Order: sequence, then structure tokens, then C-alpha cells
Amino acid sequence: MIQNYEFTVIFDADEDKTKSGLELVKSTFERFNVEITKEEDLGVKTLAYVINKQEKGHYVYFELKADTQTIAKMSNIFQLSTLVLKFLFVNPERK
Repeated sequence: MIQNYEFTVIFDADEDKTKSGLELVKSTFERFNVEITKEEDLGVKTLAYVINKQEKGHYVYFELKADTQTIAKMSNIFQLSTLVLKFLFVNPERK
């Protein structure tokens, strides 16, 4: 069943690594036929704690339409990627 999701991802603050990470995320969405309804670049921000020796990260926010199984598969891909520091999928409809 297709549901709405919010997805926030944090990349390394380095511009080249951010670009590569964004390409990975978008190609993964495309491969799984995920519909992107909104994309917002939130820019570089100081992290609350150090992640992989990084004190700053580049945040990007998406709103998506996908099914639960697809979200689980993409989560596995992003967990294994060195380009993604952190990510979070949220279903805003679930209470």
C-alpha cells in the first residue's frame, strides 16, 4: 500500500560528497519507483554530536510516496552507504 513518508538525510558537509550522496539517494528512489513530492535542501548545519568524525552535515529533506516494503529495502541500502551519515524515514500519517 502506497503511503506518504518524510525522509531526512544527512551527508558529509563536503560539497562533492554531498553531491555523490544525493545522486545515490535519488537513483535509489528512481530504482524503486518512489515518487518525490517535495525536495528541500536545508544546507549545512552543526550536528548535535560527532558522526564519523564530522561536526557538520548537509541536510536534505524529501516528501515521498512509497510502500512499506520499499522503505525497508531502501533503509538497508542507506545503512550500508558510506555517503550517508544519518537518515530517517517518518510516516506522518501513523499515530
